Parts: sequence; structure tokens; C-alpha cells
Amino acid sequence: MHAPPTDSQDLDVESFATPLQQRRFATAMQRLAASRTPGAPVRVYVSAAPRTVDNPKWDNWLAQITQDLPDSAEVLHYRSVFTDDQPYDWDTVAGEIDGLVVVGKQKRAGSRVYRFGPVARLELRSLIAQKPVLLYAHSQGLIPVIDCQSQVLTQGGTPRLKLIAPKRWNQESATLQAALRALGPAQGETTEEERTVAPRHLAHPFVTPPR
Repeated sequence: MHAPPTDSQDLDVESFATPLQQRRFATAMQRLAASRTPGAPVRVYVSAAPRTVDNPKWDNWLAQITQDLPDSAEVLHYRSVFTDDQPYDWDTVAGEIDGLVVVGKQKRAGSRVYRFGPVARLELRSLIAQKPVLLYAHSQGLIPVIDCQSQVLTQGGTPRLKLIAPKRWNQESATLQAALRALGPAQGETTEEERTVAPRHLAHPFVTPPR
């Protein structure tokens, strides 16, 4: 993922991804959209810690996320998927969903810094190179994680994750629009060739391009 910036001015950006990384991501999303079977359900899982789900604002956050996603997307979360009869099994869920939205703990009100525990970090890592993964930033909406600054936190021995949303994030970003198209219904007819070129991974969007 993206290394921490060395200059505070580097934080004043529209995206922490390079233009090449953004283009690769958008192309991969376009191929995923082209590979979608008409009529197939689109499922998006919202990953949130128990304390987040217990927050009085949770229902509002979930409603905002649902509103920002394509109308046809089915929004799932821990309490709607896992029950006493169906305990937590991320590997099974990961294989059945089409995208992931992560909701972290905001550093403070108005901050663009979000922290995630070890479970959310592993959920994110399992899908980041395969499917659309978005951060829900409370004041900025949905942001593809590729556009965020990421840092692994190792205090306490258990790796956790910090994401920083870009200060000048634009909701019209090509990466977001491509991710939303990949989470929408199939767009008309697709050829067999278009379906077969859909990647099983996103061509390593976080890899730093050669200089």
C-alpha cells in the first residue's frame, strides 16, 4: 500500500495514488463491470467494529452508505449476516460478496484519519486486490481505499490499520465512479471476450510504478 508521506504538504492532495495506479484501478473496475452477469445480485458488505455498530449514529451512517451505493446493491453487515446459527466465517462471506465498505474509528470529529482493528484490517486485505474496497469517510462519503494513505500500526503486537482520506477528495473522481459502476447492475450485453478478460485480481494497484 502507500507509504506514509514525508512532508505534511503531501497530505493536501486529491488522491494518494499515482495517476498510473488510478488508471489501473479504473481499468480493473471497468473489466469487473463488464464481467457482471445480467440479473445477478450485487452484494456489498459493510465492515464495522461492534462499538461502531452500537453508536447511536450507526443507522444514519448505514443509510448514507446505502444511498451512496448503486440502488441495486444489497447492503450487508455483521448483524445481518452472522447469527447464533451462522457464526463469523469471513472466508465464506468474502467469496460471496462483490465489494466491501470499511467504517473505522475517526481520530476526532472532523478528522480525515480512521483507525481499524485487526479483524477489519484482515477483511480489507483479503479483498483489496480482488474487488472494490471503499472507505466510508463521515464528511466526504465513499472513497476507494486505493486513494487513501495507509499505514500499518503495530503497537501492542497485533497489526492494525490507519487510513487517511485525501483532503481534496472529489466525489467525481474516476476511481470512485469506476468502483460504483463495478457495484452496479450489468450494463447491457457483454461479450464472452469481455467476461474472460475480467481480472481475478486488480493487477496490483498499490505497487509503485517504475521510475
